[in-house]
Amino acid sequence: MNILCIGDIYGKTGREAIEKHLPILKEKYKPDWIIANGENITAGNGLSQKHLNFLKKCGVDIVTTGNHILARTDWVEVVKDKDVLRPNNLVPESSPGKGIAVFSKNGTDNIAVMNLTGRIFMEPCRCPFAEFDKLYPLVPEQTPLVVDFHAEATSEKQAFFWHVNSRAALAYGTHTHVQTSDDLILPEGNTACITDIGMTGAVEGIIGVDKSTVISRFRTGFSEKFICAKGQTKIEGVFVRLNNLNKPEVIEKFRFIG
Repeated sequence: MNILCIGDIYGKTGREAIEKHLPILKEKYKPDWIIANGENITAGNGLSQKHLNFLKKCGVDIVTTGNHILARTDWVEVVKDKDVLRPNNLVPESSPGKGIAVFSKNGTDNIAVMNLTGRIFMEPCRCPFAEFDKLYPLVPEQTPLVVDFHAEATSEKQAFFWHVNSRAALAYGTHTHVQTSDDLILPEGNTACITDIGMTGAVEGIIGVDKSTVISRFRTGFSEKFICAKGQTKIEGVFVRLNNLNKPEVIEKFRFIG
């Protein structure tokens, strides 16, 4: 099974990057599943129904999110879509949407995907380690599990990966918008992982945002509305291939710029 995971898509420039680069990735990796984090796709802050439809049209199968999914007033309706996940531990359990689901194509090639958020330097949430333990029994046997762990702290992400080792086939970090170089398959359990898969958006910005806006905010201390950076685009993420036993045999981070 070939799995392609795309880093946080930021604003209009991120959407342009998807249109430009995703066909290249499809041709290169021949993915059975495409998973993308869409929490920043709408003006850098949230996921609208319009842009969810855009992702589906481009070939994205599953859309994960993060803390910014709550930014828009229409989030309640968007997360009801069968192909959208929101962090299971971010909101009360009775909230709309879901943080874990099993997906299938033509009744075969089933995959389970879980979406959680971290606690360090993030909004208050339930313990992601305990949340994983609670949700894991919902994963059917012989079904590979992929986890999008939307978190800030490197140490928390890496601790989480070791915690889920042997249970998740793939666990990766999102949220920081900076791709890390530590993609590997953990020993003693064979979970593929990477601390952060990166961002899809503008090359000449600061984690997706117009650089002059961010620099001004640091220099003055005054809050300014973030504006999506424009210009040259990039798409970042990770590719994983599972063997017939649903164990990872290849993990490869990617970055296309143009």
